[in-house]
Amino acid sequence: MVVRGVLAAVLVLTSVFPGVPAQAAPADPGVRWSVQPSSAKGPDGRDYIIRRAAPGERITDYVGITNLTTKAQTFTVYGTDAYNTEDGSFALLPAAQKATDIGSWISLGAKTFTVPANTRLDVPFAITVPADATPGDHAGGVIASIAEEAVDANGQKVLVDRRVAARVYLTVSGAVAPTLKIDTVRLEYAQSTNPSSGGVMTVKYLVHNTGNLRLTGTGTVRVTGPFGWELARTDAMELPELLPGGSVTVTEKILGVQPTVRLDAEVSVVPAGYETAMPTVSRTTGVWAWPWALVAVLAAALIYLVFRFVRQRRSRRAAVDSEALPEAPALDTDAPPHT
Repeated sequence: MVVRGVLAAVLVLTSVFPGVPAQAAPADPGVRWSVQPSSAKGPDGRDYIIRRAAPGERITDYVGITNLTTKAQTFTVYGTDAYNTEDGSFALLPAAQKATDIGSWISLGAKTFTVPANTRLDVPFAITVPADATPGDHAGGVIASIAEEAVDANGQKVLVDRRVAARVYLTVSGAVAPTLKIDTVRLEYAQSTNPSSGGVMTVKYLVHNTGNLRLTGTGTVRVTGPFGWELARTDAMELPELLPGGSVTVTEKILGVQPTVRLDAEVSVVPAGYETAMPTVSRTTGVWAWPWALVAVLAAALIYLVFRFVRQRRSRRAAVDSEALPEAPALDTDAPPHT
């Protein structure tokens, strides 16, 4: 969750003892704290920590950790990497997973910091960029966490790790390549029981950030029938910020699409987030959508016409056959009987 000027990210992660279920209640829900970008003199109004550096360079910055309770609290503070979840959300690696990117470049003077009650502590940290760091954006966060033992609903002991973080974005100088790609497009079409209302087309497409800069964008879907006849078009959907290598699956449901034997869906994504405008990327695929109600009507009409044709043909043949029969000779009732 992002709260402007106070919380850059909130993550609640739970780790458990071996063989213990992972459902847990917070050990002390009254413990509250915030983490925000700061300076040696206090918060400086930034939402996120956004910096630029060259390979091999070392830069310093600050996070302000505010203890919002009436007791002193000790926090474990460390850096880690960010990634996109399946729905495109910004997330940080679990505590047990080792950072391999910017999180491993972040260093602090200590592993734990004790903050007095109702007090903010501005903690300095350094980012040492490797000499072989790849150009472009690298995302992570500085986390302040409290891990406490608790008891779940089943009476089992669990370790609850509650984390609050400030996002960190670092752009390493060098050649940039801002690119988005539509990896896949999947279509499903379901006809309505009422033929006049059309059907429902479900469009799922995967947008992948294949470049080295974080990007956003908007996506639209255009549905066409034979000869390019436009049947439907969706409003522009805002895509979440995708980190380099990140992806998101977008699902659109379009109502009232009439079956026209063949339906095509063109997905278009307009990238954004770079200084200059970027070209739209598109991908098209199709699905068969037979108008079964119309097919049934046409089939019934065809059967009726065939039936009438066969019946008329039989009637004409019967008439011709009756005209072709020879007339029977008339009997002479006055002739004498044969002897």
